[in-house]
Amino acid sequence: MPAPSDDAELIEDYTDATSTFGDRLGHAREAMGLTQAELARRIGVRVQTLRNWEEDRAEPRANRLQLLAGMLNAPLVWLMSGQGAGPTRERPETDPARDAGAVLGELRRLRADQAALVERMARLEKRLRAALEPR
Repeated sequence: MPAPSDDAELIEDYTDATSTFGDRLGHAREAMGLTQAELARRIGVRVQTLRNWEEDRAEPRANRLQLLAGMLNAPLVWLMSGQGAGPTRERPETDPARDAGAVLGELRRLRADQAALVERMARLEKRLRAALEPR
């Protein structure tokens, strides 16, 4: 049997009674379905900074802590102390960045289709004018 990854161990070893700030942060991040790189980019820190927080080597400032709580949909009190209910492990139904990319792709296709239709309409109009001209 292959050895579990560090993330799998974090999930299996996680309990509210023994969790640290870093454990709760990692749990909340995973519950949102985010990688360390994605979360770090979203809150404007380096991946190493986030990794240090999750490994309890450092702690975020108050403003980053509030941003993390909001971004991860985790109660601030739970994130800091483990008291109360933490986030669930349900992944959000949609990812706004992925959705925005899909919308942009569809808009490009529609614009290309529109350009083709305009050209087709121009050819039909030309044929109709030619058919209606007196001879």
